[in-house]
Amino acid sequence: MKKNIVLFVLFVLPIVAYLFFASGVNSFTKLPVISNKIPDFGPWESLRGEKVSLDKKITILGFGGAEILKNRGNLFNLNEKIYQRYHTFNDLQFVMVCPLGTEEDIKHILDALDEFTDVSNWHFVFTSPENINNYYSQLGLKGTLDAHSGTPNVFIVDKERNIRGRNGTDDYKESYNTFHPADLSNEMLDDFKILLYEYRAALKKNNNASKQL
Repeated sequence: MKKNIVLFVLFVLPIVAYLFFASGVNSFTKLPVISNKIPDFGPWESLRGEKVSLDKKITILGFGGAEILKNRGNLFNLNEKIYQRYHTFNDLQFVMVCPLGTEEDIKHILDALDEFTDVSNWHFVFTSPENINNYYSQLGLKGTLDAHSGTPNVFIVDKERNIRGRNGTDDYKESYNTFHPADLSNEMLDDFKILLYEYRAALKKNNNASKQL
């Protein structure tokens, strides 16, 4: 009898525990959609003359505002806490929408980041403040831009152009504040990992796992 109990504890119980937690993981690995199918960018200028699109990319989306040089610490926080960990993934991009006239400010920021970071996956697009405010108004969010067409908050956008976050009654989160490193290190990193797990699980299910997400 004792031998059977020992065998149960050693072999059967771990399997039961694994199945229990595995089913729990499957239930909690979908990051909720906050806003469906947001618009793609217009024919806006980019710093490198490239076409920047939200389609088929996981995007960390931000709005730099006219005072982006003054608030460059926010970009440095995002760079340190999120960008440096994940920027090598093929399906991921970091995009900041900025007002025309801030191009030189962006170059100064990128020069500073380039001293310790590969900045090739930072993308900046430029358009008028009117276009920025109009675009933001179409995102269906509770937050707003400031008087300089910017915000310290960034958004997680999936490959289908859906903004992801937390939609619970007591835990609603549509964006992540780059001014607070703890917000990036804790909530944003946790949510971002869930989205990555989603895509990785889908790739494995389709027997198509690769270096991509």
